[in-house]
Amino acid sequence: MAQMGRPRTFDRDAAIAQALNLFWEQGYESTSLSQLKAAIGNGISAPSFYAAFGSKEALFQECVAVYLATYAQVTECLWDTNLRPREAVEQALRRSARMQCERGHPKGCMVALGVMSAPSPELSAVTAPLTRSRARTRAGIRASIERAIAAGEFANDVDSRALTTVFDSFLVGLSTLARDGVGLQVMNAAIALVMDVWDRHAVGHIEK
Repeated sequence: MAQMGRPRTFDRDAAIAQALNLFWEQGYESTSLSQLKAAIGNGISAPSFYAAFGSKEALFQECVAVYLATYAQVTECLWDTNLRPREAVEQALRRSARMQCERGHPKGCMVALGVMSAPSPELSAVTAPLTRSRARTRAGIRASIERAIAAGEFANDVDSRALTTVFDSFLVGLSTLARDGVGLQVMNAAIALVMDVWDRHAVGHIEK
């Protein structure tokens, strides 16, 4: 009597890493089950996939959780009150640019690219964690600006919402630049220029 073959096994953490890279590169809606199975490898069957991960959406949420706990931490410095407000914002921009350009994973930021990851309105709940992460980063930038106002580094009449939008839109735009092959050296030079916007609004700044 022929012996039953052992079920195929796989490294779940490695599978999550492969799926994360695929979702990061292509987005949720454009990533198919067959692509996920191929990325995970070891000939995983559809039933085994569902047994391991529940569904494509559940796997995506697990991948997003990993991303937010690792790569997305580059902007958490915005909440570090031990840093001067300007330093916190500049550090967030530079750390994010470096992460988005490094080798070993897709270019750009999964959080920023999440705007188009599942563009259909009915899928908005799928990418809700990414939407919340963008909102948190935006709030962190504004908190840094408001700390600067409270410390007297900015005048009280500085439009914190508008200034937040300047830095937030620049940060989000880095993802497109990274995907288009713009290098870290150029990004860092651009960050130095955008930080001039901060300096121009600082109390005591003198236009040359």
